[in-house]
Amino acid sequence: MTLHPTARIHPAAVIDPGARIGEGCQIGPFCLVGPEVTLHPRVTLKSHAVVTGWTEVGEDSTIFPFATVGEVPQDLKYHGEPTRLVIGKRARIREGATLNTGTAGGGGVTRIGDDCLVMTGAHVGHDAQIGNRVILVNHVAIAGHVTLGDDVIVGGLSGIHQWVRVGQGAIIGAVTMVTNDVIPYGLVQAPRGELDGLNLVGLKRRGVDRAGITALRAAYQTLAQEDGSFLDRARKLSEESDNPLVREIAEFILSKSDRSFLTPKGGR
Repeated sequence: MTLHPTARIHPAAVIDPGARIGEGCQIGPFCLVGPEVTLHPRVTLKSHAVVTGWTEVGEDSTIFPFATVGEVPQDLKYHGEPTRLVIGKRARIREGATLNTGTAGGGGVTRIGDDCLVMTGAHVGHDAQIGNRVILVNHVAIAGHVTLGDDVIVGGLSGIHQWVRVGQGAIIGAVTMVTNDVIPYGLVQAPRGELDGLNLVGLKRRGVDRAGITALRAAYQTLAQEDGSFLDRARKLSEESDNPLVREIAEFILSKSDRSFLTPKGGR
């Protein structure tokens, strides 16, 4: 075991000799830390937390009771290959959450960015790529191979289908099933996941000015109402707009995807 002298470990915790425990870490009673785990400085494991697998937890993160972090994928094609889970800085993994390692067929790494909040009972499946400042509300289910951009919020009891991409700054309402890609800054709601406008509240909180929001609203109208296919409309935005947020949406739509897109239901 590589144990920094400032780390504090409760005598009732079980720490494998192969684990690497950084400066200022605190490990509570009845925690389990596996042999391939690295806890960076000032990670806190509260009682009964389990961190196992080839897992790395970034500095200043907290894992709450009964969370299970780094267990093997829920994928029948997985046969024990060495795959990883990498969690960024300042993560908060709340009670009962489950985060799995990757699979060889999916790139081998499940990745969580910095400053993420994974709330009670949420699940992050194998090979998911989660950006920075993402919030997964209570009992969210993120399937394998999902990509969530920075600043995404997924409402409680919602599910994201495997291989779906959700663009930066999008928000998914509660009790929503998302089976297709979501454009950056999109607002998705309804039980079967309908694109219902832009995440205007999130844009304002981010500090986007009125001109930027006006440009995004016009881009949304183009995607909803102009002639041609959805991809044709995205190409028009890419060719005609010089707004970086609008171009981000266009490039997201035009990039390679394994799913189709949620498309606007109206010109809002």
